[in-house]
Amino acid sequence: MTLPKISVQQLAEAIQAPEELAVLDPRDHNAYHAGHIFWAASLRPENAESEAHKLVPRRSARIVVTDDGNGEGRELYGVLKQNGWTDIGLLDGGTQAWIEKGYEVYSGVNVPSKLFGELVERHYQTPHVQAQQLSEWISQGRELLILDSRTQREFNRMNIPGGRSCPGGELVYRIFDLLKENTTVVVNCAGRTRSILGTASLIRAGIPNPVVALENGTMGWELAGLQLENGSTTVVGPPSESAQQKAAAAAQQITDRFGVTRVTESTLQSWQSDTLRTLYLFDVRSPSEYERGHRRHFRNAPGGQLIQATDEYVATRGARIVLTDDDLTRATVTASWLLEMGWEAYVYEAGLNEDPLEVGADKPPTHSPQVVLPYDPGDVHVAYQAMQDYLDWEVALVEQYDRDELVNFTDDSWA
Repeated sequence: MTLPKISVQQLAEAIQAPEELAVLDPRDHNAYHAGHIFWAASLRPENAESEAHKLVPRRSARIVVTDDGNGEGRELYGVLKQNGWTDIGLLDGGTQAWIEKGYEVYSGVNVPSKLFGELVERHYQTPHVQAQQLSEWISQGRELLILDSRTQREFNRMNIPGGRSCPGGELVYRIFDLLKENTTVVVNCAGRTRSILGTASLIRAGIPNPVVALENGTMGWELAGLQLENGSTTVVGPPSESAQQKAAAAAQQITDRFGVTRVTESTLQSWQSDTLRTLYLFDVRSPSEYERGHRRHFRNAPGGQLIQATDEYVATRGARIVLTDDDLTRATVTASWLLEMGWEAYVYEAGLNEDPLEVGADKPPTHSPQVVLPYDPGDVHVAYQAMQDYLDWEVALVEQYDRDELVNFTDDSWA
């Protein structure tokens, strides 16, 4: 069977066009990690039957599959066709042809989000503190509020001494009960992205305290020869009524500044019945809140993780994204970042008030390659070198962006 092909030039033009497009990479995780097209979402054939409808929910959306010519593209094409997708083409010559035509490929995972974090730091001049300086502040007894913006599971494994778990999408929503005069807020993650975006979120929310990102996160802490804590369960709780009101006011400030649009129930229903546009629906609250009750059709995508790993949730460029939560604070903060990334994002204004709610958990994405750093307990230098290489990779993404004519998140002010 001859499969429909698309040339490298046609794909380059499609990426720059406003019409919807999903680029899917079916290769194994090692090959994808080594180098892939910027907008290509990882989807191996063995995961397609269970995950494709999440990544590309509209069956008539245009899909381009790119591989190394080893059969994975043909296999993914077959799975998609059998399950109802209708507009699929294979990149003629695959990833190698893309390279030979002079276009960029990117190593690593979650590249759009990682690059975006670096651009945010460059564009907004996000303030930061180095690990050794933070250690000195702790020793001096300085008033600090250290917030770990990773998932709670990551935090439980290891954390900065004195830190509290507050995933990135929760920061603006939960911080106002914790603010005291003369307190410096420090946001950390494992590396760079969530620290940068968490710090920038608090700054754009207008909190009165100084806020800094821990440069290079827990990796930077270890590379500085400092000790992490293990097994901490200190979690920032839900806000009081007065703190929630302050968070809602901050969200309104973000709405006004970044042009976040709220949509009504009637608009949402119209979009759900639109067969010509793709629609993603996400509830950006924590997994435990989602499990207790959520609107039908809305998947759980905690705000911090949705921004940190957008390509694991959304593959169709040009689609509509609608976010919700209980008071719209978290949805608004998340939408503001998605808008700056170039997505068409909205907030559902009715929140959780309209329909009877459904209960039950939603599994996080498991189909994409994850960051796994080598570790040799007999040689700590192996782990240290891996961490340094990873941090160097994140920073160097901006150099690729500056020469890549096909990638532009917002406008010329980001260049």
